[in-house]
Amino acid sequence: MKKLLLLFAALFAIITFTFSQVRITNKSKFNTAEQMLLANELNFSGEPFAEAIGYDLSVLDPMKLNLPDSTAYTLGIENYEYSRYLLQALGAQSGMGLHLMWSPMIRQMAAMQPANFDGMFTGGMANGFKEDDMLMMMMGMFSMNSNQMAPMGAFPQFADFMSGNMVIPQTVAPNFQMDFSSLRWDRNKMDKTLNPAAMGQSMMKQYLWAQDMLGAFHDAQDNTIDADGIITPDSTGSPNFDPMKHIYYGGNNLDGFMGQMLTGQAINKTMFLINNMAYDGSSLGAVDPASYNPSNGIKYFPHKIAVTETSMGTMLPPMPNSNLTVTDADSYLFDQLSYLWATTGFKNMMDPTINDTKHYAYHSVFDGSPFPAAMSQTGMPGPFDLMMGTSKVLFLNTMAMHYNATAGTFVDISEFNHGLVKQGKTISAENAGYTLVVLAEFAKEFAGTPLQGMAENALAAQANFVIAKLKDSHGGFYNGYKIGSGAKKDPKTLAAESAIIRGLYAAYIYTNNQIYLRAANSGYNFLVNNFYVPTEKMFKTEINNNLATYTPLNLALLSGALREAKLIGNQADAAIIYTRIFKSTYNKMLLSESVQSGETGGDSDGDGIPYMAGGNKPYVFAAEGTHLFKSRSHNDEDEDSHGHHHSFITKIYPNPATDQISISFTLLSAGKINVTVYNLNGTEVMKKDDLSSKAGTQTISLNTSQLKVGAYFVRLTSDNELLGIEKFIKLSPGSSNRKY
Repeated sequence: MKKLLLLFAALFAIITFTFSQVRITNKSKFNTAEQMLLANELNFSGEPFAEAIGYDLSVLDPMKLNLPDSTAYTLGIENYEYSRYLLQALGAQSGMGLHLMWSPMIRQMAAMQPANFDGMFTGGMANGFKEDDMLMMMMGMFSMNSNQMAPMGAFPQFADFMSGNMVIPQTVAPNFQMDFSSLRWDRNKMDKTLNPAAMGQSMMKQYLWAQDMLGAFHDAQDNTIDADGIITPDSTGSPNFDPMKHIYYGGNNLDGFMGQMLTGQAINKTMFLINNMAYDGSSLGAVDPASYNPSNGIKYFPHKIAVTETSMGTMLPPMPNSNLTVTDADSYLFDQLSYLWATTGFKNMMDPTINDTKHYAYHSVFDGSPFPAAMSQTGMPGPFDLMMGTSKVLFLNTMAMHYNATAGTFVDISEFNHGLVKQGKTISAENAGYTLVVLAEFAKEFAGTPLQGMAENALAAQANFVIAKLKDSHGGFYNGYKIGSGAKKDPKTLAAESAIIRGLYAAYIYTNNQIYLRAANSGYNFLVNNFYVPTEKMFKTEINNNLATYTPLNLALLSGALREAKLIGNQADAAIIYTRIFKSTYNKMLLSESVQSGETGGDSDGDGIPYMAGGNKPYVFAAEGTHLFKSRSHNDEDEDSHGHHHSFITKIYPNPATDQISISFTLLSAGKINVTVYNLNGTEVMKKDDLSSKAGTQTISLNTSQLKVGAYFVRLTSDNELLGIEKFIKLSPGSSNRKY
């Protein structure tokens, strides 16, 4: 008896431990757009969020876990650092894109240099190319401007690939923070496809960091200096840097260097987009933002463009060939929104007419050195005009190809054949929500122009559509809508609910329409009541489904929803819920950590995430993780997403069991039963489908003789409706099956 009790105690401990952890199910696939959207939402949920709710981040120390409290640490350290190093892993370490050496600006400037320039900045090693010398010259200028040396072994890229394998093929070296050479990913396992969402989301992250990093100056002792319109690193009467002033670009040494690099990458990315990736339905080419009008012929940015490369040997990065190939010509709404979000942000940063503390610092950056000034100041287009013009092209194309004015909604995908747009019929909740987010930013940035009115009308129509067509009577939101058919009635998802909440809060902030605020708050309450499981401090990813699947995408959307619920909706519990799930879920999805987040070696901070050095995992999130819940959310299993009373499991017996169990359940109406058994790792070990059952309380038997001794979970569904998930213990033959 005593031994059996100890066995059950041990099994209970194993179950508790196992199901308090996220199980990583995919740690190799890196989806650029999803990972960078997560980086962006974590950025907003970092320092800005912490400071907005009253925290003084100057007291934080990454080596002092959860001090002064867990919320401050989660927002000010973990969100901040995870966001930062997601971008660094992609844009400077992974090599997953086109190298900055072959970018438009570098090539243009290299072409203007004399023949003897080859080798001048690469140790006299002439190799027939001036681009590598031009890149080294530019990085040297950034280093001088910021008083910061560039890291060794970096792979700065200007155009990011769509996806790749993030398992590092070599062991990460101990000095990886100073030399990035050991952090490169396997180029043979990359999808060498250019995609506007991947490029746009990474560029949005480049904007968020660049505007933060370059929003002040610093001195030779690395002390921050706030800009006031008078203090500047520039020479008197000249835009050029004056080293004798001992004032440098950026809030500190590293920020100054990284801010310039990120800005340079974003400018080159956008130049490449408008000069090489505009599609007229038959061929790729350039689009002129100054004169563009889609009514005179649409030129848009297709979903997938394949790249081929030429190897340049071991001393130079591979060179992209000029023959880009469209492999998916459809226009995707998320692609256009992603890039528009980024260009709108950079337009604001580079605007020469805005005067505040940060923009005083930006003015010194975009006055001709290190980056060209605006056309209003020089008569020649500069980065500001590039970002403003590209924003205009993206917005007009989005309106022309994705906005259904009759229905009052945007659509996910549109085709363009023989000069004609064929709009799709479906809008997902995720796209509907982020349409509101991006349109609000665009309308604000283009205030006083005709584009503002177009954006405002479309924003209001989309928000009204969401409330009229996607909102249900319980305050939740359907996963999408098909014009002519209606809302999707499949089980509601965490991603859909979160995106709509995020979007409606954005619509409210821009319009001050209380209807949007009430709908967002109602959606938040539905989200917490139906998806959050407080006993496990985690969210389900599908309503009434105890098997959750976490991805960078749904974690990004949830981060945005909870943050805005606190900041805009004044939901008192949102910040603490976010802190709790960050510990239980986000942290467990991270593959490795570094010194900046409190790690110094092995797992020195005891959070279960390994140190980068000595391993082969980058500082990014897993592509997928799962969690099988052992408890229910607030209103779980009582009714489904449409308000119908659920059928449910009533009992598994005997429990513990040896060779057979009986599962008792109640059905509201006759149907087909599907039974799935999982082990503690969430692996499916047994399945029986399409078992007929009558209405009322029924019992089915399951032979468990082939199962190993241990704990298992039985999941029952009927016609795609979850009946429940229950645990049982499998004993060895001959053991007592008495329940203790």
